[in-house]
Amino acid sequence: MRYQRDMRGYGANPPDPKWPGGAHVCVQFVVNYEEGGENCVLHGDKASEAFLSEIVGAAPWPGQRHWNMESIYEYGARAGFWRLHRLFTSANVPVTCYGVATALARSPDQVAAMQDAGWEIASHGLKWIDYRDHAIEDERQDLAAAIKLHTEVTGQRPTGWYTGRTSVNTVRLVAEEGGFAYCSDAYDDELPYWLDHDGHGHPIEPQLIIPYTLDANDMRFAVPAGFSNGDPFFTYLKDTFDTLYEEGRDGRPRMMNIGLHCRLVGRPGRFAALKRFVEYLKSHDRVWLARRIDIADHWRDTHPYAARPLRPSRMDREAFVQTFGGIFEHSPWIAERAHDLELGPAHDTAGGLHNALCRAFRAASETERLGVLQAHPDLAGKLAAAKRLTADSAKEQASAGLDALTDKERELFSKLNAAYVTTFGFPFIIAVKGKSKEDILAAFEARIGNSRAAEFETACAQVERIALLRLKDMLPQ
Repeated sequence: MRYQRDMRGYGANPPDPKWPGGAHVCVQFVVNYEEGGENCVLHGDKASEAFLSEIVGAAPWPGQRHWNMESIYEYGARAGFWRLHRLFTSANVPVTCYGVATALARSPDQVAAMQDAGWEIASHGLKWIDYRDHAIEDERQDLAAAIKLHTEVTGQRPTGWYTGRTSVNTVRLVAEEGGFAYCSDAYDDELPYWLDHDGHGHPIEPQLIIPYTLDANDMRFAVPAGFSNGDPFFTYLKDTFDTLYEEGRDGRPRMMNIGLHCRLVGRPGRFAALKRFVEYLKSHDRVWLARRIDIADHWRDTHPYAARPLRPSRMDREAFVQTFGGIFEHSPWIAERAHDLELGPAHDTAGGLHNALCRAFRAASETERLGVLQAHPDLAGKLAAAKRLTADSAKEQASAGLDALTDKERELFSKLNAAYVTTFGFPFIIAVKGKSKEDILAAFEARIGNSRAAEFETACAQVERIALLRLKDMLPQ
């Protein structure tokens, strides 16, 4: 089974973004321009808008205009936008606008001001509506219409995309459309990453994802348990920035996204907090202020897409077993059972696949697990002498010098192997990588006195350790 969600991401050691100037953090401001693109019967929608406004508990008005709601949105275009524009242009802060195409078409002066200021105008879709229940073809048509209208209004095709109120198909549709330097319909990381859609029968070019934010976002002024006034908004932005700046100084640079709306933070009582944060931000020197398109260009140059040669979660059963059937010595049934588990992107690394294989091994009967132990060769035993070890076993034993023993050492190993098998009923198993002959002999002597139950579990743990070491030679860690 294929699990599509990626719960691992970059893992414990994400890449160094190498922000320009050695910045500790990249900070990016988004101004969402939705005013004039929201739900409204004048726009052909079935009901009025009910999301992100000053009206507490707003509900759609089917078939009716909501004058108060409309005027709240109009405030964003008429007053809030210009307040934000003055702040960012005077402070020389670059901005990305998420522009709803129909909203941009109804605000030519604001579009001209964005362009004069050098703002990036990315697409925020055709209309600012909820796509969760839309048919995929309807959403595809709206995407194409958004690109067409955006190009007409701004003179340029959008190279960035953010729908916001997405369906499960949105990101894939954006990638299928092509031509987008990035898509931001994700909230799952603090660094950009490449989303690879292949393995589904319809190859699509990898899409760069620049995750967005719903926490460092003024939308929380309009939702329950959000920001009640400017002070908590400023504190949250400052705490976020301080944490990321400190982590960047310690060698783990990240990206801070800040989402804004003209009708929300454009109100004077909230705007003051944003202005204080911009001033605080500008007091730090190791900060890269960027548009999202700048981040996309930097990431593409610094961390271009690199295809992985092996993606276990996307392999068919035959290829999977052929590739990983020998990880547990002469026991392909473990790979067969692991392939039946719910494999996803988190299992495409050495550690991830190791966990899946170990699950199959641990869930097996004691008799089956004993068979795995008995499938392992003696150390420096008859199979080694006859050069009949598997390639992995031969390489592992050679790494510890067991292929170059003196006659006396070989005789000692032979005696210890025989005594161990007589005592426990399976060969002595130890992950030899990084160990010397002396280390192995010491382990022999220490473990020979164990109870059978204890040694059975110890041997199983060593089998799992050997499997992990083998996978690390095949997959990224």
